[in-house]
Amino acid sequence: MPLYEYISSDPEQGCRICKKGFEIRRPVTRPPMETCPLCKSPVKKLISKGISTPKISAPLSVSKAKSAGFTVLEKRDEGVYEKL
Repeated sequence: MPLYEYISSDPEQGCRICKKGFEIRRPVTRPPMETCPLCKSPVKKLISKGISTPKISAPLSVSKAKSAGFTVLEKRDEGVYEKL
C-alpha cells in the first residue's frame, strides 16, 4: 500500500496533527481523504518528495540474475564482453 501525505487546508483550523501534516497508508483504489481522521477539518493531499524503493542488502549472484531474466556479461578485454 502506498504512503500518502496530508496537511490541513487552512492553517488556522485543525488539530496539532493535521496542522503539521501526517502520513497514512491507504489502498490505491480508495479516493483521497478530504477530512482529518481526528478533528474532521478539511485536508489536502501533498506531493511526496521521497520515493519508495526496494532495499537490496546484497548484490545479486550470477545465477539469481539469470533466473530473474537478466543477461550477465563479463569483461574479457578492452571493449570485449562475454556472455556468461
